[in-house]
Amino acid sequence: MFTELKRSLLFTVVMMALVGVGYHGLLWGIGQIAFRDQAEGSLIRRTDGTVVGSRLIAQKFVRDEYFQPRPSAVDYNAASTGGSNFGPSNPDHLNAVGERLADVMKREGVSAAQVPSEMVTTSGGGLDPHIPPDAADLQAPRVARARGVEVARVRDLILAHTEAPTLGFLGRARVNVLELNVSLDDTFGVRK
Repeated sequence: MFTELKRSLLFTVVMMALVGVGYHGLLWGIGQIAFRDQAEGSLIRRTDGTVVGSRLIAQKFVRDEYFQPRPSAVDYNAASTGGSNFGPSNPDHLNAVGERLADVMKREGVSAAQVPSEMVTTSGGGLDPHIPPDAADLQAPRVARARGVEVARVRDLILAHTEAPTLGFLGRARVNVLELNVSLDDTFGVRK
């Protein structure tokens, strides 16, 4: 009986070491070697090396010299992701969309027909870091004015940061707002 107990205990310790430590250590090592950027959180750094955020999570930008991301139902709080859970005909949802539409129309100086839906509706997770290229193009004149540069130069940055659909056909073209805003600062300087 003592031999069986000893074998069981040894088996338990060995399996805990292999499955509880070894397996996770192996996966961590593979991640660090083969997928270092993703394993570290897909962080975006300024040219001086300071971390400004993750390319996977939207951030709130309020100043005119920056592009605005799509609205967030969780106020861009990565600790509490989620949508609003309002249906498309919910009065609270319709009021919120109407208010956002009025804000975008006023801020960008455009008509309601020119505003892409992504600029007035929240994403399912509340943290979508991308906007479509037409939403970025809509904001280009405001950003250029606030930075004192030509709109064409801002549109060139938008084009440089436009990602094609995944595998060329899944989804649609998109622009990562944080990457674009960091590129604005790198190209034209940080506005105080």
